[in-house]
Amino acid sequence: MTISEMFLEELKQEAAITRKILERVPLEKGDWKPHVKNFSLLQLATHVAELPTYLSTTINTDELDFAASNYKPEYPTTSKELLATFEKNLKNAQEALKNCSDEKMQKNWTMRSGDTIFFSNPRVSVIPGMCLNHMVHHRAQLGVYLRLLDVPVPGSYGPSADDKAGM
Repeated sequence: MTISEMFLEELKQEAAITRKILERVPLEKGDWKPHVKNFSLLQLATHVAELPTYLSTTINTDELDFAASNYKPEYPTTSKELLATFEKNLKNAQEALKNCSDEKMQKNWTMRSGDTIFFSNPRVSVIPGMCLNHMVHHRAQLGVYLRLLDVPVPGSYGPSADDKAGM
């Protein structure tokens, strides 16, 4: 099994869980936030839907320079749009992984903002840390938002308190 195949399997498993969370996001409450310092529900859900782009960016570029980026998030207005964003980004991430050699996985990738370098590490360590774990982290935050909004939270690695199965 190649490194990419290993990450592809993990991505598929995490994507299935992420999809279940995104399906439950009540976008009509998109402005809600649990604290003034937090993302709004819409901002966080959009970020989660966009996170697979970190994986394809890590594979398809040598660096991400925030100072040179003109990124502007596109906020969905419907659940269908939110899920479509996630699925499009997931497909691109999967394609990038399918086409990435073990040799490329060993080459460094850099995150910076102009002259400030945040890190420069082999892709094989960036992908689990910055890409996959990052998605899991923000997906868990989204689960807390759902709980606070009294939206049933789907199980992740087993049943949740809202799941009847297995209880």
